[in-house]
Amino acid sequence: AVLLIAAGLGGFAFMSRHLAEPGGSGVALVGGPFSLTDQDGRRVSEKDFLGRHMLVFFGFTYCPDICPTELQVMMAALDAMGPQGEQIQPVFVSIDPERDTPEVLKSYVENFGPRLIGLTGTPEEIAAVAKAYRVYYAKAGDQTSPDSYLMDHSSIIYLMGPDGRFMKHFPYTTDVAKLTAELKEAVTASP
Repeated sequence: AVLLIAAGLGGFAFMSRHLAEPGGSGVALVGGPFSLTDQDGRRVSEKDFLGRHMLVFFGFTYCPDICPTELQVMMAALDAMGPQGEQIQPVFVSIDPERDTPEVLKSYVENFGPRLIGLTGTPEEIAAVAKAYRVYYAKAGDQTSPDSYLMDHSSIIYLMGPDGRFMKHFPYTTDVAKLTAELKEAVTASP
């Protein structure tokens, strides 16, 4: 995949200016209602995750480098947290619904351990959840063959609180030690 520096890293200045509610309340406008299909073919929504933190990453299973790297970092950080990591549900949302069927997702997420949930949906459902999370994505490369295109996408990990609200984001460059420490701090501070 092509890492979009402007969207993945430089976009944080944009996020800090444009993701807060009008009127200065300081509440981030990231996340919201969604209805998607998990790797077992079950319909799930944001309500299914209430009461637990969610660690959310958007990507695609054909991604050659960024997505598997980020998922490995996420899972290693949760493992490093020990029992406290059980309070966080890792979630991978596909931005490539044409290829990432529930069956494909099931095979893919198993590579990262039994805790990771993979979500997909129709192109319209994915567009809606990507918009809610302020995720950029687009097909890139040779689009004439279903196996030859890649997806450009922002590479941000989102931490959502037990109430479903945005808490924090982590850029692509966040390593396991830093992610572990910041997740521990966030979970400890949550009511």
